[in-house]
Amino acid sequence: MTLKVVLAGATGWAGSELARGMAGTDDIELVGAVSRSKAGQILGDVLGEDRLKSRVYATAAEALAQPCDVFVEYTRPDSAKGNILAALEHGAHVVVGTSGLSDEDYAEIDAVARSKQRGVLACGNFALTMVLMQKFAEMAAKYIPSWEIIDYAYDGKPDAPSGTVRELAGRLGKVREAQLTIPVDQTRGVRETRGATMGGAQVHAIRLPGFVLGAEVIFGMADQTLTLRHNAGKSAKPYVDGALLAIRKVSGLSGLHRGLDSVLEI
Repeated sequence: MTLKVVLAGATGWAGSELARGMAGTDDIELVGAVSRSKAGQILGDVLGEDRLKSRVYATAAEALAQPCDVFVEYTRPDSAKGNILAALEHGAHVVVGTSGLSDEDYAEIDAVARSKQRGVLACGNFALTMVLMQKFAEMAAKYIPSWEIIDYAYDGKPDAPSGTVRELAGRLGKVREAQLTIPVDQTRGVRETRGATMGGAQVHAIRLPGFVLGAEVIFGMADQTLTLRHNAGKSAKPYVDGALLAIRKVSGLSGLHRGLDSVLEI
C-alpha cells in the first residue's frame, strides 16, 4: 500500500530534505506540497528532484483538496495549529514536526483527533539520537532526584524553549518533579537567572550565533553528576529517517501521541 502524503513547509530547511527523502521511497507518495512563496510550481523543479511531481499550493486548505492519508506539518507555530485541525477535518492522520505549540494547543488537537478517530504524532525532534537521549533521561530521573535542562539554539530561533526541550521537560516531569535544595522563590539576587520552571525542573534557553539546535540535561546527586547532551548540525538529514518512520506509523494511532519513541520498540 502506498501512503499518500501532503507536506506543509515543503521548501523549508527540514521540509525540503524530507521531501527528497520521500522521493527515494517505494511506499510513500507526495501528492501535495505547501509553500506560499513557491505556489503554482512543481516541487521537483523547486528542489531539483525530478521524482517529485506534486504541485505546490499556497495554503494547506488548497493542498488538502488532494486525497491524502497523512498530512505532515513542518511550517511555523502561528500557522501549525490551523493546518493540523484542517487536516484532521479532512480525515487525514497528522505528523507534526513544527515546534512552539503549547500544551493547550495540543489538548485541543487531541480532542479533535479522537473525535475523528485519527492519529496525531507530534515529535519535537525526529533525530534518533535525541529520541534515545529522551529515553535515557527518563531512566536517569527514576534514580537521580535533581536535574536542570539547557536548551541551545541559533540566535534567530523565535520560540523558547524549543519544542524538543518542552517535550523533554514534560516527559521528565511525568517521572517525578526535580528536587531543589533552595526553592526558586527563595533565590537571593536576580531570581530570573534560575531559569523558568517547566515540568517541575529549571529550564535555561540559550540563543546565540554558532549554535544550531541542542539539548542538555544535567543530573546531580551527592558528589556526582550525569550529563546527557544531544547536538544537531546544520544539515536536516538526521531528521529524515525518523520522519519517514512517523509517517508510516501514525495511521495506527488514535488521538495525540508525543514523541517518536511512542511508536518505537525501545
